Amino acid sequence: MQVNNKSRTGKVVVIGTSAGGLNAVKLLINQLQENFPAPILVVQHISADATGNVLLDALNKHSKIKCEHAISGASLEDGHLYLAPSDHHLMIGDDKRILITKGAQENRARPAIDPLFRSAAVVFGSNVIGILLTGYLDDGTAGMIAIKRCGGTCIVQDPADAEYPDMPANALSQVKVDFCVPLLEMGGLLYQQLAAKPEKKKPAPKDILIEAKIAKRVLSDLPAVNALGDQVPFNCPGCGGVLWKVDKGSSTRYRCHVGHAYTAQALMAEQTMKIEETMWTALRMFEERRNLLTTFAREQTGAISKSALERADLSQVHIDRIKAILLADDNSTSDDIPA
Repeated sequence: MQVNNKSRTGKVVVIGTSAGGLNAVKLLINQLQENFPAPILVVQHISADATGNVLLDALNKHSKIKCEHAISGASLEDGHLYLAPSDHHLMIGDDKRILITKGAQENRARPAIDPLFRSAAVVFGSNVIGILLTGYLDDGTAGMIAIKRCGGTCIVQDPADAEYPDMPANALSQVKVDFCVPLLEMGGLLYQQLAAKPEKKKPAPKDILIEAKIAKRVLSDLPAVNALGDQVPFNCPGCGGVLWKVDKGSSTRYRCHVGHAYTAQALMAEQTMKIEETMWTALRMFEERRNLLTTFAREQTGAISKSALERADLSQVHIDRIKAILLADDNSTSDDIPA
């Protein structure tokens, strides 16, 4: 049944989380009553083959508000929680209805937090409350900056209270948030903020509008990305295209014209993964070449056999070098793991 997009408060709550999000969202939502006076939209990083049913089942079992998968075109209702479906971005359309798209990944994720936060900031302006919870890396930081620049309220989980503190800690380092509190204090804080009189919406900054439009459309838009920043000599790990450096706000980010977007940390993480994939592929190819040359040498005699063995030995040199690099990465990773 379709209902009007009317809220008693005229406000919306958007929540972003990643690792550790299942328990964090449960603890927060369990503090809310059935007549919660605003809709809630949640993005949790999940794999493309997941359904999100584990989180929904856990929430519906204990919470008083209705929790459901977000459906594109559905109206926003007070006292309802809408969870982003796997492998799709969750956003708020210009008509204040739910918008689900399969646009390019942002910060190596789909669903990603930034597209939701950014769209909410554009549509609701000062009447959006953004909440960033536990997680790795820094998805959500750019979205928090957008909410702040549009006059909204930013709430971050205290990193000391977070199961995985990176995500809230990165936001705190780049955004002057309104509140940094542990989970058990967020429910009461939300009611306080929703009780405040709604403010008149102000026009969103041009760059935020452009990025919101890019995320809402599955297409290439060179003029839009050109308006956001300058090209840089880096390739997009997602598609191989050119990247543009976006310097708006306090954080440095990168975008390609297809729509992939990265914070500096996410870009480095993605490049590291691509380099490792390339190294393993190179190792396999050199080992296959060595084996082929060795087999060929056994079947030949004289200069031909000698040449094949020399080339096999050269392949082994490359194999040893690649293995040394991969082993060095393993040692570096193990040094970062606490005992």
